Amino acid sequence: MHHLFTPNHVQLLNSCYPPASVLLAAGSTCSPNAQELSRLTYYASNHPGKLTKLGAELEKRLRNEARKARAGNIRARAHLLVTLSIFRALAIECRRDIALLSPPLVACIDITLTALPMDLEVVARAASVFTAWTTYTDGHLIGTDNTLTNDYLSALRWFSELSCSKAADHETRYRTRLIGFAALTGALNSEALYNDSTQFNAQVATIMRPILITLFETETEVLNVQAAAVKGPPSSPYLAEFRTRPTVERRAASIHAHIDGENGPSLADVSNASLHALFSLVSHANSAQLGIIMHSSFDSLEEIQAWDNLYHCCWLAERMAEWSQYQYRYAVPTWLVERLCRSHETAPSAKYHIALADMATSIFNSPTPLINLSTSDIAHNLITVLLRRTESEADDPLLPALIACISSLGRHVYYSDQILDLAGELINRLTAVEVQGVLSRGRALSAKSRTTALRCLLGALVGLIRTANKSKGVDDSDIPKHGADATPAETFKKEVVAANGRVSRRTSVPPDIWQWTTSLICNQEYVVRADYVDALIFYLSEEMPKDGDTIGDSRSSRNLAQGPTSRVAKLNNLLHAGNHGTKFLHVTHAYLYILATSSTLDLTSSNSTSPSHATPGGSPRLSVGPASPEQDEDKESASQSQLDGRRSLSTSHSPRARKVIAVQQLLEQTPSGLSSSTSACLADYTLILDVLTAIHEELPVRGLLTGVPMLLALDAAASNIQDPGDAVTVQRANATKEIIAKIWLVLGGVWNAPDLVQLAETALASGPACLPAVQRSNLTVHLAPRYPIDFQPGLPTTRWSGVNVEAALAVITSTSSVHEATGMDKEALLRRLSARWTPEMALKEAVEQSSSYENTVRGDGLAPLLKISPALMHIENISQQSLARSTRGVGVADLRGALEGRSSMSNPALARPASISTLEHAPSTTEAGNLRLTQTRSRGRNKKRSTPNGPGEVRDVLNRLGIGKQNGSLLKASFPPFQKSEQRSPPYKS
Repeated sequence: MHHLFTPNHVQLLNSCYPPASVLLAAGSTCSPNAQELSRLTYYASNHPGKLTKLGAELEKRLRNEARKARAGNIRARAHLLVTLSIFRALAIECRRDIALLSPPLVACIDITLTALPMDLEVVARAASVFTAWTTYTDGHLIGTDNTLTNDYLSALRWFSELSCSKAADHETRYRTRLIGFAALTGALNSEALYNDSTQFNAQVATIMRPILITLFETETEVLNVQAAAVKGPPSSPYLAEFRTRPTVERRAASIHAHIDGENGPSLADVSNASLHALFSLVSHANSAQLGIIMHSSFDSLEEIQAWDNLYHCCWLAERMAEWSQYQYRYAVPTWLVERLCRSHETAPSAKYHIALADMATSIFNSPTPLINLSTSDIAHNLITVLLRRTESEADDPLLPALIACISSLGRHVYYSDQILDLAGELINRLTAVEVQGVLSRGRALSAKSRTTALRCLLGALVGLIRTANKSKGVDDSDIPKHGADATPAETFKKEVVAANGRVSRRTSVPPDIWQWTTSLICNQEYVVRADYVDALIFYLSEEMPKDGDTIGDSRSSRNLAQGPTSRVAKLNNLLHAGNHGTKFLHVTHAYLYILATSSTLDLTSSNSTSPSHATPGGSPRLSVGPASPEQDEDKESASQSQLDGRRSLSTSHSPRARKVIAVQQLLEQTPSGLSSSTSACLADYTLILDVLTAIHEELPVRGLLTGVPMLLALDAAASNIQDPGDAVTVQRANATKEIIAKIWLVLGGVWNAPDLVQLAETALASGPACLPAVQRSNLTVHLAPRYPIDFQPGLPTTRWSGVNVEAALAVITSTSSVHEATGMDKEALLRRLSARWTPEMALKEAVEQSSSYENTVRGDGLAPLLKISPALMHIENISQQSLARSTRGVGVADLRGALEGRSSMSNPALARPASISTLEHAPSTTEAGNLRLTQTRSRGRNKKRSTPNGPGEVRDVLNRLGIGKQNGSLLKASFPPFQKSEQRSPPYKS
């Protein structure tokens, strides 16, 4: 009934409500009168100024209806449903001016959910109004209007609670969850989520909890099937264009609670809805927003204590990285590693930290490319965490997970020297820990922590290289065929694939880098020595560049067929003083000899030995069983005093310089023969045999020419027994003779010398065969304990002569295959192999030449012209004095050199790699035809620039150029800031 003074908009509203008899009739949908509702929306759309009054009137009615409906009034409930429908119609038809209707609309949704949260029909109607508003709002009022923002966040929390409903009835529970996820999906696709960064954090924290609860309640098999379909085309083509359409052209989803004859939903339907919600959230987030999403996810996981479910945690991390935008994926694992670095700030929880490491590892092991991932920074942070954990607890359960995480970085190779840089970082840390131990807050920790740190770093180093070497087999269809249409690159790829089975895209770790780890052969702890031997054998067989040092290779045969000159050139290249592989073998043989004969194996202090390995007579020995608590205390005290005593040395020498000094002092204590004071246990001789076998099998030419002189020296040491009456010394000599005999046997097989094989087999048949079998260890899986096997003092033995080395030497120098491979005749071979050899000579030849080579070639601060051969100094006007004059002209090159710190360049290959962005580099695991971005940068290990020494050098060059402070005034340069251009080159070496 119309009244004279009733406003027009109120009359239009009143006419939209059906009579009570219709609303309360059976089967009523509680919808407004369609014709009257059209009149209302037409009026509102043509009079936007009336929207505020309409909203206020509807909010007043809804508050009253919600209050009565909560008390059980059926008529008020029906009117409440009609009011919500009117709100939805107004929001859709007046979408251009929805900001005028937003405050009362959002407030009414919150009021409805607060009053009737368990009424599915009312909740579904409120969710429909909510999705209509989120579809058409521009989000500008979120964060600006405090009342609206609070009502909106309150409504989100209600829908979040509905999305993780715990109702007893399964059908009611899943229907309630679907309604909640429908509303949350509307919020995720709305501009209201992204308008304000502060409110984005609050909204994501509310939305992530029900998503994660549902995912962790679903079986992983179901999740895998649904995740594969999430990235597919949507069920409606309109939804695919939702975010790209203008606001006025969008359509709001309609939500209902039940349709007659419809089967009830299952948990799979709910999980599918939660996956779509997660995909929508992650796929539209940038790097900063991904960090917020990860933080909210971890808060929710901590709340529900989901760290025990590692599989679901890893699955979630993989999907978040996979569904993120291509250029922002790196943010997910980076955030995980940063959170792991801050683990000491949180309450100690082994499960939480292991979950973090496993989640990062699963992302790195997945095939998802991670462009712009700073692998050097991540490796540095992970190594720091690893060492920090060994400081606090040597048996920390997180250590294997950290080893696996560092190893998994090998799957992401985006530039040719990437593995080389990461391996250099690990080797630097190995050297530092080996020399100075594990330090925490200025104090030296227990020897057990130092041993654990070395083992963990070794495992990470081997795991990194092993992971990088893994590659999928090349299908025949992917190999380009030879023909007229084949390009030179395709022809080259065909040849490489046919020879190696894969195309190499990275630089191998060179022996001059790995050489700094060889001193671990003589580490005082047997478990470190055993682990390092496993790592060294892996390096020799899988990673070390062979440089043509093979027998029976077709390419080598072609080279040898070119004539004696080619053979001599090849031999000179292999045995050149600057050949890193040859120097590496010299160092390795020297340390193996020291291990077999030295009376101490302690590089940290050459004048003292570990008490736990000392005999009553003062000789250092290795114990077999676990030490007593008193021995542990003595050992830790000794370690403390050793490290404290050498702390002053660390201020003036780098760890590598200190290692060289310690090795030189260790050589002074190496006797010329075996005695009762020799430190190596019986198992160490098996380790020596394994390393020598790998050398001669993998590097036969250089192994022969550098290893046979060491064998002769070792045989002389085994024959020179200082305590012939001591049973252990005799056993030690027999073990050494057995090593030599078995190596001669290996040489006979490698060089196809049957006479040498027969000579070695005859000698071994008459020997005692005392070397035990040592089980190899997978360093990347776990840190299993490894115990030494010692000699038996009470067992009487007789001395064994072993192989006649003169006869063996005569046979090997007469072998034709050796002549062909080395280019030497019998006399030259005999002189080379029978030359005098000592560990001092081997180390001096390797270390001194290496230092000279690095100082000359790798940047000593001199101009390139100063490194010209001295023969050019006789040319007119090119004397060294003229080149070094300080009065020469100053140009841009001088300014560039000063800015880049050219004079402070150190050894770049062994320094910690700088953070390098891998943006626009495609991973080596990417198949042909996949996404490949423009290659922008390649970096050699000898091209790294260091930081400038200081402003003095730069200021001096500027003054000489006439730019700077003159006549008391500061002049401004007339040119823009200098932009350094880089020469681009392919990121991979062929």
